[in-house]
Amino acid sequence: MDFEFTPDELLFVEEVRAFIREQALLPDAADVMAPDRDSDAMLADTPARRRFNREMAKRGYLGLSWPKQYGGSEKSGIYEFLLNEELARVGAPLIGKGVGIVGKTLIRHGSEKLKSEFLPKIRNAEIEFALGYSEPGAGSDLAALKVKAERSGEGWCFNGQKTWNTSAHFADWYWLAARTDPLAPKHKGISLFLVPMNHPGITVQPIRTLGEHRTNHVFLDDVWVHDDYRVGELNKGWTYISEALDLERFTIYPFSPLEVKLEQMWKYVRGVQRNGRALIALPEVRREMARIVAQVETAKMLQRSVIFSASQGGVPTVEAAMCKLYTTTLSQRMANTMMNMLGPDALLHKSCPDAPAGGKWEWVYRSSPLDTIGAGTSEIQKNIIARRGLGLP
Repeated sequence: MDFEFTPDELLFVEEVRAFIREQALLPDAADVMAPDRDSDAMLADTPARRRFNREMAKRGYLGLSWPKQYGGSEKSGIYEFLLNEELARVGAPLIGKGVGIVGKTLIRHGSEKLKSEFLPKIRNAEIEFALGYSEPGAGSDLAALKVKAERSGEGWCFNGQKTWNTSAHFADWYWLAARTDPLAPKHKGISLFLVPMNHPGITVQPIRTLGEHRTNHVFLDDVWVHDDYRVGELNKGWTYISEALDLERFTIYPFSPLEVKLEQMWKYVRGVQRNGRALIALPEVRREMARIVAQVETAKMLQRSVIFSASQGGVPTVEAAMCKLYTTTLSQRMANTMMNMLGPDALLHKSCPDAPAGGKWEWVYRSSPLDTIGAGTSEIQKNIIARRGLGLP
């Protein structure tokens, strides 16, 4: 495997960094670039962060790998990875599910009507999406979803409940998975739809998580949309969802936040003294830091294997599962290590002026479990690795 980037790719990284430096001079930069947001740093959920995405659109950064006929640049997907790495490093919103999950699925499977209506808006950062997958009784087992889509005239009527829909409180459209054939095997009777979030039959209720991240319940009561807003073939939704989840795992867990956390760990253990000695002078601290450095390097290699597989034309399902499993649990291990080093003061919330490191690690400790759940739980990733990678039953 060749993990080195080409001169053109490195030039693109410098271009993106220059763009970020330019944006950092604007008055709303503190809202746009907030690395301490952690698990929800990829969201364009404020006016400032939406403005930033529109600036990215003007630079041609949205749809880099799309075909030219849809306004893309037909660049290798590596460029989208490189872009997301730099955005994640400063806590700016990533190019997101609109470009990847929704846009690429529409390009592959959507009707001409859906392509003409949605692709230009995605490319110009004029629209945000929420994913309507998980349900109270069908989280990791997505194929067990029960939200019904019943034929009604020229369209479909939806009833049921979704949950863990992170962007639902600010999204414009809902990427909704619903059961269109209740008699078919559970993987065969699902279809995908696009539904406007301002429909009067949609109710959004917040769920506040352990890490102060907002996600949502979404209730659908007699929500009707025309059949034109069905994505692809009837009852083929599971295939499209599986493709989309591969794309999500592949793009929304970049490596750079781990590098930033490691830099912050080094800064703390080198700068703080305990009993007259710098923390880094303590043998147990040196041992823990050596272990974390090795694990961060392992995470980097796992991510590079995902990129390499994709660059060779493959779908890096197993590689992405390995990378997602390892990196998200590593973030938890890093937080746990720092909590142990900080001692009792580690429990102080970031709002407390005496909180060590500004309360960064207490927050990471609470927020990092979310990443082990989104885009498929750690248990799901282990199943993918076991079945598809190791050939186990």
